[in-house]
Amino acid sequence: MKYFNSKELWLKQLSNTINNPYELLSLLKLDNNIKLINNIKTKVPFSFKVPKIFVKRMKLNDPNDPLLMQVLINIKESRNFNKLTKKISSESNLIKFNLIHKYNNRVLILLNNSCAIHCRYCFRRDYLKDISNIKNNMNYIINYILQNKEINEVILSGGDPLMIRDKNIKLFISMLEKINHILILRIHTRLPIIIPSRITNDLCNILINSRFKIILVTHINHANEIDSNVINSMNKLNKANVILLNQSVLLRNINNNASVLANLSIKLIQAGIIPYYIHLLDKINSNIHFLVTKTQANKIMRDLSSKVSGYLLPKLMYDKK
Repeated sequence: MKYFNSKELWLKQLSNTINNPYELLSLLKLDNNIKLINNIKTKVPFSFKVPKIFVKRMKLNDPNDPLLMQVLINIKESRNFNKLTKKISSESNLIKFNLIHKYNNRVLILLNNSCAIHCRYCFRRDYLKDISNIKNNMNYIINYILQNKEINEVILSGGDPLMIRDKNIKLFISMLEKINHILILRIHTRLPIIIPSRITNDLCNILINSRFKIILVTHINHANEIDSNVINSMNKLNKANVILLNQSVLLRNINNNASVLANLSIKLIQAGIIPYYIHLLDKINSNIHFLVTKTQANKIMRDLSSKVSGYLLPKLMYDKK
């Protein structure tokens, strides 16, 4: 038997993953639910993946559990939506050498193409496999940023940037720190929510010793995702002087309700995380069943504003096109 030390715990939990939806239904005592069984029979190109540590936060015997609904295959993914057939996120057309430069002062770097969990609504799911190995494009990225001095912020994304081990994160940050006009490093990640042990002491030391102002943006859609382990990991980041923000996606039948979002905002602030953005779904041809319309979203946000203080009210974001 191989034993993992504390530094490797997150890797052990990452490898302890369910890749068969029937196994998940069985664990949740839903293997006799005909509707769910029929849903997962469909063939979809995006594979099924959910770590067991995240499954522990799902409710037994509940086919409408909001965490389950985010990850379980649905037959609606394979339907042909006429307006969106073969359509992928417009973001994919901006990618060049793992780099997206959409706004003058900041660039987004796609560090990798893997995640700890496969969320069925993911807008990058159709082109993640096309994202190159970051090592092949590092020289291009560094030179590009050096030549564009209006850039003062770098955003790390993916996939999930924290799927990379601490030593490689340290190496990458040290390369960016040599570029004088970069002041802020933002990390967009879902991994510390799925696997809280990812926030290692080594990672905290890397972040607290960086000359950058570090902002970590979590991705949490429902209050049930936040347990004591998540709170403990967020406390470690707070002590490392990391600013914690959250972005959510508005998802039909999961969180498209002002009361649900109010509970999320309260749970976030208890974990030391500021509610930042709530996004309308970035539509692709396989996720429309999660869609909430702009009209519905605006009403939800009006209702939410009457339930929480202003600092707990995330900003609604959507593509203006």
